[in-house]
Amino acid sequence: MEWSTDSGYWLGRLVFQRGLAALYLVAFLAAARQFRALIGGRGMLPVPHFVARVPFRHSPSLFHFRYSDRLFAAVSWTGAALAAAVAAGAADAVPLWASMVLWAVLWVLYLSIVNVGQIWYGFGWESLLLEAGFLAVFLGNADTAPPVLVLWLLRWLLFRVEFGAGLIKLRGDRCWRDLTCLHYHHETQPMPGPLSWYFHHLPKPLHRVEVAANHVAQLVLPVALFTPQPVAGIAAAGIVLTQLWLVLSGNFAWLNWVTILLALPAIGGAVTDALSLPRPPALPPAPAWFDGMVIAATVLVVVLSYWPARNLLSRRQEMNRSFNPLHLVNTYGAFGTISRTRREVVVEGTDEPELTRDTVWREYEFRGKPGDPARLPPQFAPYHLRLDWLMWFAALSSAYSRSWFLPFVERLLVNDPATLRLLRRNPFPDGPPTHVRARLYEYRFTTRRERRETRAWWTRTLIGEHLPPVALDEPDRAARPAGPL
Repeated sequence: MEWSTDSGYWLGRLVFQRGLAALYLVAFLAAARQFRALIGGRGMLPVPHFVARVPFRHSPSLFHFRYSDRLFAAVSWTGAALAAAVAAGAADAVPLWASMVLWAVLWVLYLSIVNVGQIWYGFGWESLLLEAGFLAVFLGNADTAPPVLVLWLLRWLLFRVEFGAGLIKLRGDRCWRDLTCLHYHHETQPMPGPLSWYFHHLPKPLHRVEVAANHVAQLVLPVALFTPQPVAGIAAAGIVLTQLWLVLSGNFAWLNWVTILLALPAIGGAVTDALSLPRPPALPPAPAWFDGMVIAATVLVVVLSYWPARNLLSRRQEMNRSFNPLHLVNTYGAFGTISRTRREVVVEGTDEPELTRDTVWREYEFRGKPGDPARLPPQFAPYHLRLDWLMWFAALSSAYSRSWFLPFVERLLVNDPATLRLLRRNPFPDGPPTHVRARLYEYRFTTRRERRETRAWWTRTLIGEHLPPVALDEPDRAARPAGPL
């Protein structure tokens, strides 16, 4: 296969690195803006408690040596500033060794955050960003041609992301095999977007086409990535198109955008020529020390690939798992099972001192997750609303929220500023509530007729109690499983 810089890989590498730096920027900004309430020293799951019980070798992080909220904020904002500089071209304006240092620092800083983030950072796109960021260290900069071995490793990563997701679907929910999963998914996905209502109301035959196209994109096109050009480039372009479809239909943080970036270096050769993209400049050979580091990194990835490859072949395939604490070579996947109905936990408070049958309860509004039926689901991706995502899991089962939901409620009872900043609206701006409760609702998208008549996007039906009313003098009352009234 031809891998010279004339085949377009230089431009693909450039776009990949600049785009990845932009996603690093988003990730660091999300960490800086949300950590105090989630994992800060007085957060729901404090970092100091975590590092006290989990040794460094199991979760390597700078915060094992020292933690303070100021230090965490400094790490987050430093990472954001560095990512912004790299996205603007800083890594291409310095010598090769300095460029590698910049990318390595980004990786170390974000690894330090993820490895103490606990359940709030337990999403596959965290590992995906770290693995892609590690490979970016060895892609070189504007002074070198993109190394052949690292370009292959990017394809291997893209293959695992897509093929793993395809296999978990075929091995999982029956609706993926009978092509009916998208009758439900646009409505029941964790974070619907502003177009999700419209996607949900597409004709059912088109939903079947969507599922079939998804199988092609995740089970056929990834294999074609390892064929000669132009087939590999066309396969990568097909993956980009399907990922853009997912971007339009929901909010999946930066998962889709990293996947798109991984595909771009493979779009070379005939595809580049067909689009009349700029030709790369003539570049000198890379220094021997750089070639040696690329070979060492490749050997490391090949060795660590044993566990993800074995997982792909296993009937008990796991998804979104890291096999090492550095998140270097991981397994990926999504939505092996599809919910048929949507449940939402609605959190309410009252400022009345005594509870009666006539007590007025006021609802807390979240930034992204469904709440007010009249509110259009917003677009937040690639930004990640961690609390909103975990609230979706809490609605599936209280077991998913046992470690953090009651601490969240306790912070609402004192109007904790850091926690309230995670919400869209606090119904008690003049003083904290006396009691807070949580109720479980079933949500469904309105029909076209209901939408015309009510102007609402959702309709909801009360299922039961998720958490009974609690006050500050009742700190040990745990959330109950959902049940009928």
